[in-house]
Amino acid sequence: MKIAETDILLLPGYGDTPAGHWMHRWCEKMPTARIIAQRNWFQPVLKEWIDALKEAVAAAERPVVLVGHSLGSITAVHAAHGHGLDTDKIKAAFLVAPTDLNRAEPKPAFDAAQFSKVPKGPLPFRARVVASRTDPYCAYEVAEQMAKDWGAHFQDAGDAGHINMESGHGPWPEGLMSFAYLMKDL
Repeated sequence: MKIAETDILLLPGYGDTPAGHWMHRWCEKMPTARIIAQRNWFQPVLKEWIDALKEAVAAAERPVVLVGHSLGSITAVHAAHGHGLDTDKIKAAFLVAPTDLNRAEPKPAFDAAQFSKVPKGPLPFRARVVASRTDPYCAYEVAEQMAKDWGAHFQDAGDAGHINMESGHGPWPEGLMSFAYLMKDL
């Protein structure tokens, strides 16, 4: 499937996603991509984040491909499991650096309880989880188990931190290549 034949919905995670972040760069390069805005990036509310995703999927004019990062990945998984998301419109999800909200350290900087019971059933669409061996917000083994639980393809990103600006991933060309392979397989 070609990118131009889909609506690419980008779901950033908690906090500020700076302009140089790979999500913003992808949005600028892909004419059918858009970032799903949230009311408050620093005080996330699961229902609000899911509702924003549901509205974006409902407004989509083409088949949808989700791209989540960190808490955005977790939001996509929650939404796909019994929250009224039109999963028939979604062809795939590219879930990057999902965060483990039950980790001992570092503690989430927000009330994570509403997000922390992440569904474990298979996703109703094709998915790829990309995880780093050195992500401070999710142990590699935990991310690998998440992918298994969700019936997703798992990709080892190596020593890549949280796959964000702080870990040196502004453009992230390897991620774009992986996303292109996912799109090719649709």
